Amino acid sequence: MAYMTATETAAELRDHAEALLRDLAGPNARLREDQWTAISSLVVDRRRALVVQRTGWGKSAVYFIAAKLMRAQGRGPTVIVSPLLALMRNQVAAAERAGVRAATINSGNVTEWDEIHQQVAAGTVDVLLVSPERLNNPDFRDQVLPSLAADAGLVVVDEAHCVSDWGHDFRPDYRRIRTLVADLGTDVPVLATTATANDRVVADVAAQLGVTDGDALVLRGGLDRESLHLAVVDIPDAAERAAWLGRELHNLPGAGIVYALTVGAARDLADLLADQGHRVAAYTGQTDPAEREALESALLNNEVKALVATSALGMGFDKPDLGFVVHLGAPSSPIAYYQQVGRAGRSTDRAEVILLPGPEDQRIWSWFASVAFPREHVVRRVIEVLDEVKPQSTAALEPLVELNRTRLEMVLKVLDVDGAVHRVRGGWIATGAPWEYDAPRYERLDEARRAEQQAMLEYQQTSECRMEFLRRQLDDPDLGSDPAPCGRCDNCTGTRRSTAVDAETLTRTRTRLDRPGIDLPPRKQWPTGMSKLGVPLSGKITDGPETGRVLGRLSDLGWGQRLRALLDGPDEPVPDAVFSACVAVLKEWDWAQRPTAVLALESHDHPRLVASVAARLAEVGRLRDLGTLARRPGHPPASAANSAYRVAGLVDSWEPPDLSGADGPILLVDALTDTGWTLTLAARTLRLAGAAAVLPLALATPK
Repeated sequence: MAYMTATETAAELRDHAEALLRDLAGPNARLREDQWTAISSLVVDRRRALVVQRTGWGKSAVYFIAAKLMRAQGRGPTVIVSPLLALMRNQVAAAERAGVRAATINSGNVTEWDEIHQQVAAGTVDVLLVSPERLNNPDFRDQVLPSLAADAGLVVVDEAHCVSDWGHDFRPDYRRIRTLVADLGTDVPVLATTATANDRVVADVAAQLGVTDGDALVLRGGLDRESLHLAVVDIPDAAERAAWLGRELHNLPGAGIVYALTVGAARDLADLLADQGHRVAAYTGQTDPAEREALESALLNNEVKALVATSALGMGFDKPDLGFVVHLGAPSSPIAYYQQVGRAGRSTDRAEVILLPGPEDQRIWSWFASVAFPREHVVRRVIEVLDEVKPQSTAALEPLVELNRTRLEMVLKVLDVDGAVHRVRGGWIATGAPWEYDAPRYERLDEARRAEQQAMLEYQQTSECRMEFLRRQLDDPDLGSDPAPCGRCDNCTGTRRSTAVDAETLTRTRTRLDRPGIDLPPRKQWPTGMSKLGVPLSGKITDGPETGRVLGRLSDLGWGQRLRALLDGPDEPVPDAVFSACVAVLKEWDWAQRPTAVLALESHDHPRLVASVAARLAEVGRLRDLGTLARRPGHPPASAANSAYRVAGLVDSWEPPDLSGADGPILLVDALTDTGWTLTLAARTLRLAGAAAVLPLALATPK
């Protein structure tokens, strides 16, 4: 059945769509046939559609034009489920150019939610962009979503690959879209769009969004990008890679993005490049939302040469003339890599895409993989401790299960999607519904993750066409059995970038990266619910350590490799270079009172290393050497990731030392600090034994 107004023919509808496109994209813009096919299938035929097209194809134009045409027919607002704040801001700006009244509901505009809800109810909003997390907010789910599902003119799932399996440990809320789609009327069209999906993901998305029947439209295009010039530059040493980038950044065209794998690496690299005179800034998931918006604007307006970013700057950020994308460290998946490099060269003839892999990349991949979905007994414990009537908050649940806050929230969301728990006002309740741990699915995810990591290593080493390699990984339907090489990448052209860095530049870079020392903020509050574990600790921490110092992060560009080698190697006395760095950190430490004594924290893995640091600091700093804070016999090291369980396992771990004669602050030395709870409880032991203050010094922290 076709749905059109009585006064508008098919030709007139297309003319209307063309006019809207010109408002969106400029006076010379014209709809391509495949774009019109998608629009007409939604507006005229009310079909469900899956559009898998490369970045820059014009997917957002399709759904904004469709939204406006549907409103002209008297249909309700379009609901767009959108994953990232950057994506939402760009989409709202684009919608306004076409006269579309758009609003967003996301974590960055909490104060505007009530007003937007009222606008939706009053019918003054054409397009509502919703973050996936809002779909299970109790108020939104119960008060706003039902009317949207009943009255929506169109539902759009953007970046729809997040619905698929691999997204469960990325954005679990995305999988809840299945419920939204299932509740729609039969004449409400659904559009799912993505640029990054191989055959497995396409099939999964289509099934979950109900676009597999014969009436559905699947538009899947080729992924070749003729503007992209791919290259890999192999420089094993982290400092040399950073120095090379500092030198080459001037030569890269226009403004671009430099991706790093961790927050720490992004910050360090941004500081280094800024010191070298480049106009850059760090952009990570920890960047304040208002600052993110300002940084995106600065890049869009070419006010910076580059943003040094984590994957937080990715899907949806749209700068058509982005001149380059550089990766300092390889993503763990060719799919993720293609998605990020696809930001470049949308409206330019040439964009440079450079990968600078490092030997530490696989360690970082392993760390991210280690925080995937937990084992069955841990998940079942979450269900067991939930009541079916009385809601429990995440904070209240945390001391009852062996999961940290982030992973607990992820598990609860997955269980909610699976129907085992339900989010209500005040927290979570159990539903009592039977639940099965889908071990085969999680095994498939692990296998897929390992295969993608191996493919990323092969991409770095291949002598074949790099674009062809990426297109094959994404099952590009246009690739064919005998594809022609792209003729642009370093392998096709035989052009290799020089890896040489002059000695002076390298020395300056090493000096900057070798500057040791970062702050170690103390824990301020005991975990909630410790009494449930039989531990009488609550509220503010009044007997913990002062602000401490760490020599460096394992993810640091400078100290990271050396510290990893030190901690991965045999337990030996501290090397002179590392000890000298510790002395430098102490010299720069702005403490209220200088320590008078030093104490080594007994280490299970590095006892000689830690003891030697403490002993040499005692000698050089003329501090009293208190030896080692020893564990009580038979008291094992605490290994729980959950804060409450970790604290419970650390209480009374150490033999109270004899501090007679130690009349000032004590310097407490450890090899590696992660959560900070070990140093907190050790410091508490010393404070209870009479220490005036405790100043923690650790050699490394993971990130």
